[in-house]
Amino acid sequence: MMSGAPAVRVSIESSCERQVQEVSLDGLETYAPPLSMSQNLAKLAQRIDFGQSSDEDEDGLEQDSQQWSKPETEEDEGMVKFQPSLWPWDSVRNNLRSALTEMCVLHDVLSVLKDKKYMALDPVSQDPSVGKTPQVFQLLSKKKSLATAAQLLLRGAEKLTKSVVENQEQRRQRDFNSELLRLRSQWKLRKVGDKILGDLSYRSAGSLFPHHGTFEVIKNTDLDLDKKIPDDYCPLNVQIPSELEGSAYIKVSIQKQSPDIGDLGTVNLFRRQAKAKPGSQMWHLKLEAAQNVLLCKEIFAQLSREAVQIKSQIPHIVVKNQIISQPFPGLQLSISLCHSTGEKKNQRASPDKSKPDDHLYVLEHNLHQLIREFHKQTLSSVVMPHPASAPFSHKRLRMAGPMAYDKTEISALQQSEGLLEKIIKQAKHIFLRSRTARTIDSLASRIEDPQIQAHWSNINDVYESSVKVLITSQGYEQICKSIQLQLNIGVEQIRVVHRDGRVITLSHQEQELQDFLLSQMSQHQVHAVQQLAKVMGWHVLSFSNHVGLGPIESIGNASAITVASPNGEYAISVRNGPESGCKVLVQFPRSQAKELPKSDVVQDAKWTHLRGPYKEVHWGRMEGRNFVYKMELLMAALTPCP
Repeated sequence: MMSGAPAVRVSIESSCERQVQEVSLDGLETYAPPLSMSQNLAKLAQRIDFGQSSDEDEDGLEQDSQQWSKPETEEDEGMVKFQPSLWPWDSVRNNLRSALTEMCVLHDVLSVLKDKKYMALDPVSQDPSVGKTPQVFQLLSKKKSLATAAQLLLRGAEKLTKSVVENQEQRRQRDFNSELLRLRSQWKLRKVGDKILGDLSYRSAGSLFPHHGTFEVIKNTDLDLDKKIPDDYCPLNVQIPSELEGSAYIKVSIQKQSPDIGDLGTVNLFRRQAKAKPGSQMWHLKLEAAQNVLLCKEIFAQLSREAVQIKSQIPHIVVKNQIISQPFPGLQLSISLCHSTGEKKNQRASPDKSKPDDHLYVLEHNLHQLIREFHKQTLSSVVMPHPASAPFSHKRLRMAGPMAYDKTEISALQQSEGLLEKIIKQAKHIFLRSRTARTIDSLASRIEDPQIQAHWSNINDVYESSVKVLITSQGYEQICKSIQLQLNIGVEQIRVVHRDGRVITLSHQEQELQDFLLSQMSQHQVHAVQQLAKVMGWHVLSFSNHVGLGPIESIGNASAITVASPNGEYAISVRNGPESGCKVLVQFPRSQAKELPKSDVVQDAKWTHLRGPYKEVHWGRMEGRNFVYKMELLMAALTPCP
């Protein structure tokens, strides 16, 4: 400090307790964490120079002490200088120096022994008889040691085996309980004593079938613990009654004795293919198959009971597992119950694989609905409490006088169709629908002109189907579309609705439908001539769907039409019958008639403008692809040019 200025006290301290490690772009300073005690000790130890001597160390200590005491002397000159009593690392330095001295002495001794001039090493002598042991005792000791080790290993193996068996038993018990819970979520179970029993029947849905349908749930113990557990192992198994084992299905066959359309074929209902779905257990497949057998037996028992009780014109025949009925004359309906229980029978029947089209899902679905309705009627047959003086029923049942029900109406209300009657009605409808389709297809393939088209409705009832029949001519669909028929196929008859609203009822006989369609196709040709005359500018002189003149048709009636040219000189007369065919006549003017006989009565020239006699056209020699096209060419040839 300067000599002329007064003394000023300056306190020196660190600018920051922590060092700045990083300064971010936004000016934020990141400080380094403070050192721990161990890190601070290591930092101080790194500052020690173990190569200095004691004098140098003392000089260094004095210099360090002077450096530490300088600020204080500058702060206060009047105070006594600070002298540390002892350096803190003095003991560490002394121990390290003594260890260095010992290592130097050891190094010197080893170097002297290496030269072997002044010092040598001799081994310590031992008595040879003391250290030797007989070989027999060595073997015995080794054997005893091995036996002790083997016993320890065996004990450990037994404990491990017991623990593995216990774990497997616990796992099997857990698997059995989880599988039982899964079974209980899908089937009805109850515990009777120490047994777990299940129910396969439909009694809860209203079934009155006497079979109990009980199965037992047992634990699967057929497992060797020493072998690997198979992938398809199931800890649970079910035991079903012997009469429900195997597979069963209902076979429905509709056979036609007359050769008009042949047999309608045979369908197998409620037939289940034993295919395991991924994730499904064997007990589930067995229970489904057993319940299917029970359902087939219940349905067949109900059908057999109704077949004996129902009174029909042709009695139903029940023989063993087969019911034979005749819905129509010459038509035989056979319902059979097929139940196979043995594996050999299944192996024998395996070559006869069922075709993909021998299963009628519609009839099977209808049978499901019928048996469900039957069960529902059983449940709803319980009479609820009601007053004796005024029972719950229709009001007209309690009325008297002319407005009351008669005996026929009351008996009609009380009658209820059975399962067999509904199946027979469905079989009748299926047969009648197939016969109608076959009749329309045969006419369409046999007759090319006019064309007949059938549009079947996709939404039908189990007892009624509808089809729309269009009769058209190729190339003239927009002009000739007067014949449009709606066929409502029922159980025993067919209702035909015309375009104008007329309704005709046909029986189940195929010949009636065929004759009706032929007569409509014959009328279509005459209607086509009428529509074509309007388009061509010709005049319709007469038209009749039922002609009373000419030969009598065995099928329906003939129809006729007469049209005249625009100037009235030519006339065309067409007569078409379902059996006789088409006949076309052309009437020319009298002036063009060469062989016209002269009359003495008609002398005036005005009568020459009348048309002369008719001449038949050789229709088979006319050019054209169909009847309407030929008629168009004929009208065009007879139409005068403007």
